[in-house]
Amino acid sequence: MPDQILSQEEIDALLSAMDRGDVDLEPAKGESEAKPYNLTSQNIMLRDQFSALEEVYDKFGALLTGSLSALLQRSVEVAFVSTEMVKYQECISAFSAPTSFIIFSMEPLIGSALLAIEPNLVFSLIDMMFGGKGKPLNRVREFTAVEQRMILRLAGEILEQLQQAWRLVHPVTIGIKKTETKPDYVHLVSPHDMMVVIVFSIKSKEYTGNLHFCISYLMLEPIKDKLSHKYLRERDIENTWSLPLQRLIREVPVTLVAELGRTQATIGRILSLQVDDVLMLPTGPEDAIVLSIDHVPKYLAYPGVMKGNRAVEIASRILPPGEGEAHP
Repeated sequence: MPDQILSQEEIDALLSAMDRGDVDLEPAKGESEAKPYNLTSQNIMLRDQFSALEEVYDKFGALLTGSLSALLQRSVEVAFVSTEMVKYQECISAFSAPTSFIIFSMEPLIGSALLAIEPNLVFSLIDMMFGGKGKPLNRVREFTAVEQRMILRLAGEILEQLQQAWRLVHPVTIGIKKTETKPDYVHLVSPHDMMVVIVFSIKSKEYTGNLHFCISYLMLEPIKDKLSHKYLRERDIENTWSLPLQRLIREVPVTLVAELGRTQATIGRILSLQVDDVLMLPTGPEDAIVLSIDHVPKYLAYPGVMKGNRAVEIASRILPPGEGEAHP
């Protein structure tokens, strides 16, 4: 420590150099230099805006576990691994050839999504579909024509379970558009568009591998409000109170008035009315009258008698202005 303390002569020399300007007191330039940043970039979007999809992931894992176990006649475990948002270029470059790429649609969403199955997992699953134990191959090779047909069957099973799982947040109809084995031939969006990548693992005693779902942010953007926990929470609260409120409303008493007709008269005429005077109405027994609920006109009806009681027969409903005409 004593060696690190400046002597009085060294301090005086340093102060003199500062006065002469020999010592640069300005901070180094370039280290804190400002960099341009695009505030409209999709990179600034929060990943948790699609947090409601976690329910879809859990549901899909459970459905696919049962489905594959029944298809392969083996115990299979499907588990959610991770989800992240990356650029499409980074997403597709992470795969090598051959990989089983299944491009599919999710109507009514616009665009295409991608299911990628790792090659070792493909060979193991196909081996089990033919009655084998699913032991991985020693080397990766191109898929044969028979294997490609089995991949389509396997992909159909996987996407069917995904379609069922999506009913939790937004019903979609999934359809396979095409298949590929090389990433260079897979073109979904532009290289810099953001993708939501969801990874699931499939495990058995003999093998393990991953499924990758790649869905464009632009594809999910129109329904992103429905994919937040806030929306699902509000929807659940609404459903919780909906039936009780409907039951309460059914018990609320209201006043129904069947208006036989209206006429106009002067104040002098009204003041001169006597017993047995007759007021003429513009409507007759064949004309429809207005049935009001708490002073709000709701129906057109015809007056009559039923089982000795005065009654009205509803003929049509009165719609609010701008919703069309009254109809039966």
